[in-house]
Amino acid sequence: MHLESRVAIVTGSARGIGQAIATKLAEHGATTIINDLDGGGAEQTAAQIRARGGQATAIVADISQADEAKRLVDETMASYGRLDILVNNAGITRDSFLLRMSEEDWDRVLNTNLKGAFLCSRAAVRPMMKQGWGRIINISSVAGVMGNAGQANYAAAKAGLLGLTKTVAREFASRGITVNAIAPGFIDTEMTRPLSEAVKQEFLRLIPVGYAGSPEDVAQAVLFLASEEARYITGQVLHVDGGMLMA
Repeated sequence: MHLESRVAIVTGSARGIGQAIATKLAEHGATTIINDLDGGGAEQTAAQIRARGGQATAIVADISQADEAKRLVDETMASYGRLDILVNNAGITRDSFLLRMSEEDWDRVLNTNLKGAFLCSRAAVRPMMKQGWGRIINISSVAGVMGNAGQANYAAAKAGLLGLTKTVAREFASRGITVNAIAPGFIDTEMTRPLSEAVKQEFLRLIPVGYAGSPEDVAQAVLFLASEEARYITGQVLHVDGGMLMA
């Protein structure tokens, strides 16, 4: 799965799953744009990729804002002249049970996790159409399929990504652009490590393979969907969850 000459944007890639995805794409030849609000973290990730012989540039942009999402794509095009792969990974959590959830926390999660993917995709499809080739990969979650108590905002946003994926896939299939989603399960990241041991064990009980996934597991799936080998796959949701959700 060679990605030489391809240019990829990975949002929310200063750490965690996004960092693993960006690193994996770069390892296979893609020039990778590290996007995050954490400028220091984004540059550190880009520097790590370059130190390993890859090509990477850090661009700080708030993808929940239309002008910022457009700037992210515009700067990529100005620097490299093309955009082949967009991974909508940026996401935040503001967990609370519904009766306690503030409107502000609802809006912040939906704006970043769902609206941001819409804005970036809208900006990215223009150069992809001109090229006649593109890959958009949305990082959803099993929470968006099965729900999760205390995460009404997060689950709603991740479920929305699935609808966005299928709709954009239908709209641009004839233009050489595939659009797919990945729904990770319980992945060992900075987001899940603070959970209590009891909560972790409850999750593990639901996973047939018996252990938590790694960011690398998600990155491998993204690599495949971003490649030419996945040219006949679009509008699909790939569950990377150790069998947690079988449907």
